[in-house]
Amino acid sequence: MAKSKFEYVRNFELDDTCLRNCYIVVRLDGRNFHKFSEQHNFMKPSDNRALGLMSRSARSVMEELEDITIAYGQSDEFSFVFKRSTSWFKRRASKLMTHVASQFSSSFVYYWKEYFGEHPLLYPPSFDGRVVLYPSNRNLRDYLSWRQADCHINNLYNTTFWTLVQKGGLTTTQAEERLSGTQAADKNEILFSEFSINYNNESPLHKKGTTLIWEKVNETTTKQIKRPDEVQTEITVTRTRKKVTSHSCDIIGDQFWEEHPDILESDQC
Repeated sequence: MAKSKFEYVRNFELDDTCLRNCYIVVRLDGRNFHKFSEQHNFMKPSDNRALGLMSRSARSVMEELEDITIAYGQSDEFSFVFKRSTSWFKRRASKLMTHVASQFSSSFVYYWKEYFGEHPLLYPPSFDGRVVLYPSNRNLRDYLSWRQADCHINNLYNTTFWTLVQKGGLTTTQAEERLSGTQAADKNEILFSEFSINYNNESPLHKKGTTLIWEKVNETTTKQIKRPDEVQTEITVTRTRKKVTSHSCDIIGDQFWEEHPDILESDQC
């Protein structure tokens, strides 16, 4: 293809190739989602419709970009981990981030009605993204542990806050003042002693967030076949294929990683 005299402008592009042998994490966060949730009447403290829609959108991203080995989400954020050996988009950070963000945002709009029914989407949501590299398995696990710990802290606060408002009759200002300076034990005590709520019995989805991984699953289908005597009969066929599965479990401890050893790659370069 002939070159033009204007092609020199490509020299202004920055080289944003991600360092080799590192996990590439693309993390998305909802922009102004506090306002978005209020205007769309999200349930407090947690709206399972919104959490389901976030997970469905994340699954769409993973199905589009199969080099994402694990994704973790809570509230209005989701982190996508590309395997350290990925060569998608030549490991360009801008390409990876924009593809993840656009696929996630469009999926959020596309699947909205599936989760919110006739409740209208008043305006399109937006998500900002960042790319961070983690060179070792321990670094990556610590990152995901950080996000899950954040999920627990936020959910305990929100559960206590909205219980004080919805069941305790406090205003949002009064509830905020009541919880100022409290520790996790204090919030647990408020829930149990004043409202007979054992936080340990709360939904794992709300306490642990959502972890998406690739797993092999067996799918059984029924097929019609014609025998040599021209008689049709049904047979059952079982096939194994990789599928994105959802888990609301602890990913800070070792058990999850021992049960799914194929998520992480060897630290040996």
